[in-house]
Amino acid sequence: MPNFFSDNPDLRNQFKRLDLSDVIAMLEDDFQQVNDFPEAPTDYDSAISLYDSALTLTGDISGNFIAPRAAAVDAQGASYKDGEVIMAAETSENLQQLAAAGLMGIILPRKYGGSNFPATIYMMMIEMVSRADASLMTLFGYQDVGETIAKLAQDSLAKTVLPTYARGELSGAMVLSEPNAGSDLQAVQLKAWQDIGGQWRLRGSKHFISNGGGDLLLVLARSEESTNDMFGLSLFLCRKSEQVKVNRIENKLGLNGSPTCEIYFDDAPADLIGKRRFGLIYVLSTLNQARFSVAAQALGIAEAAYQEALKYARKREQFGKKIFTMAPVADMLIDMRVALESGRTFLYHATQLLDLRNRLEERIRNLKAAGLPYQGEKAKFDLAAKRIDMLSPMVKYRITEAANKICYDALQIHGGMGYMRDLPVERYYRDVRITTIYEGTTQVQVLAAAKSVFADIMADFFAAQAATDWPEELQHLANHLQSQRQFFLQARDLLNSEITPAERDAGSRPLVDMYAGLYLGYLLLAEACLNPEKIPVATRFILAEQASAQAGLALIKNRKFQDLDNIDNIFKQ
Repeated sequence: MPNFFSDNPDLRNQFKRLDLSDVIAMLEDDFQQVNDFPEAPTDYDSAISLYDSALTLTGDISGNFIAPRAAAVDAQGASYKDGEVIMAAETSENLQQLAAAGLMGIILPRKYGGSNFPATIYMMMIEMVSRADASLMTLFGYQDVGETIAKLAQDSLAKTVLPTYARGELSGAMVLSEPNAGSDLQAVQLKAWQDIGGQWRLRGSKHFISNGGGDLLLVLARSEESTNDMFGLSLFLCRKSEQVKVNRIENKLGLNGSPTCEIYFDDAPADLIGKRRFGLIYVLSTLNQARFSVAAQALGIAEAAYQEALKYARKREQFGKKIFTMAPVADMLIDMRVALESGRTFLYHATQLLDLRNRLEERIRNLKAAGLPYQGEKAKFDLAAKRIDMLSPMVKYRITEAANKICYDALQIHGGMGYMRDLPVERYYRDVRITTIYEGTTQVQVLAAAKSVFADIMADFFAAQAATDWPEELQHLANHLQSQRQFFLQARDLLNSEITPAERDAGSRPLVDMYAGLYLGYLLLAEACLNPEKIPVATRFILAEQASAQAGLALIKNRKFQDLDNIDNIFKQ
């Protein structure tokens, strides 16, 4: 099997294009961490070299160890017996291999046994691991549980649990969903209470919890009696014990190697993490990174499906020729590649902003504690945070929906063979489906991004791009993007006018699509200026998005959504 980093030119190019200079300087305390940790980088170039080596190692393990075991993991799956969750043997082997390579604490601080890597590098690792076995992401991809503990817990507690976590000897989970809450997390009702000795305890049920049988559970619970809003919620760390009972694991469509659990907390002891009443605020901040993790997972699955479709199309003959040469099939393959490469551009642009926001937040906190001025950092933080609030749901929505389409088309290219379990494409088709659902459905992501889109928070960026002197051979693409900008403004004005609230909400999706397509179009245009090989990708993407924007504007102009206010009569029995 190939190395999933070295065999992916687009992923390598994305890595080479990263600009993490400010992020790494802050992450490494201006490269002073080497005084306490000899393994720390001494400058920017040595940091990039370290990340390159780690990505190459991850690519090797993903391609040559994890991927060959993926079919067996899917067939065996996780199981449940006598209250215990049992992983597939191959899943345990995969985790041991990643742990032995030092990859299970990659984003944790060095003082807790981690490697102190940026989130952007971690997302690239998630993409490769997910390409090999998507079910492993919910185990490898929950390092942000440890990161949250490192950020919010008392140092004594963090030192107790995190070194073991970083070595891969403990696993974790985010425990949020409840039967009557779902995406509406402020409706969480699991009770947190203090006993006579002041010990916090948890009582109640959670469901749809990925890796719910894990050792370290971050639990959102209602700590304030007689409250029903977000301000009655706090965040707790609960360790695996006899008072944390896994009632069952779900029988799912895909990701069979990842146990999705229903859990009951029987007055289980827990530690308050961070400030009381701030639980949902902490969770929403963590969800930004979780959304990007799911987007990276979806990209990995879609890359695997695309590679299988390309390989099959090149060898499959119909009507006396390879189906790769047939225009309808070739067109599908090109669309798949454009979706993959544009998705990577979008994801890794956004994660760099996430890294910047997180590091600035930490820098501001340290400057405040030292009594030093922080206004300059605050202005940069506010800008990055505003963009992340839009990009986090937008990127998750766009990439996961595109990945589902890629897997659908990959199965279609295989014809009847794609429907059989003899080939892996049907597994990719099953595994990718959850990505538009968990960590917030597509519909929730659209509504989350819509507020920023209606406010046109990127107006200055678009104005600057429109004023750019683009190379002559790319100017026609810039002209198309300026047309898309006008389509967006017309559509937004219509949705802000006399249209009903229901029509406005329903029209948010085409409006968010216009904005995302415009923003990503300019990112791809900038890439094409630096790399001529990106010109075909930018061209096809921008032309397709212009057609989509025209169609979206037409839907809004024609008031396609006007019947939503009459829904009771439409569905009257």
